[in-house]
Amino acid sequence: MEPKFWQERWARNQIGFHLPEVNPYLLRHWPALGLSDGAKVLVPLCGKSLDLIWLASLEYSVMGVELSEQAVEAFFSEQSLTPHIRQQGVFKVYQSGLIEVWCGDFFALDAGAVNDCTALYDRAALIALPPLMRAQYTEHLNSLLRPGCKGLLITLDYDQTQKVGPPFAVTDEEVRVLLGSRWGLEVLEERDILSESWKAMQDGVTRLEERAYRLDKV
Repeated sequence: MEPKFWQERWARNQIGFHLPEVNPYLLRHWPALGLSDGAKVLVPLCGKSLDLIWLASLEYSVMGVELSEQAVEAFFSEQSLTPHIRQQGVFKVYQSGLIEVWCGDFFALDAGAVNDCTALYDRAALIALPPLMRAQYTEHLNSLLRPGCKGLLITLDYDQTQKVGPPFAVTDEEVRVLLGSRWGLEVLEERDILSESWKAMQDGVTRLEERAYRLDKV
């Protein structure tokens, strides 16, 4: 799971994790978070997700973070956006309107960079990381985001012995261990999506569940 792994995935167009539409959990559950107008949303490991466009369409400021410059450039090109590009420390920041994408290693972010972020959206970050890195990721999130931050987390859960990640299986128990001491957690929705994933069935997976969580930083 070194940076080279993800760079090669993008270079080979092995991006089955990319959704060609706005995430349905985001559509259903984001409005209920009750964020203030113009809130700034942190989106770790954002890829070229259309979710960024949807969030900006609601007048939220969006701060995506993505390791792959190829993914960042593809996002702006595919959305017919011409970004202003600046250097911010070790990050190359692409900005167009309400959307900023910080190209670089998420773990290099400091609290000052996200000081004005009051919301978090994680659709493909936690499940992209193996166990040790998941712990590092949530510890880093905890150090970056202030109390009062609200968020939406989406996970996958399956028998990890049946398939090698990513995306990795993250159980409800693990979510509570990683985040429960610093975040209020509420399962908003839980669905069995095995019948919708021919690739998982082809790989021999016999159970595949998605969960959407509301997060409230304490």
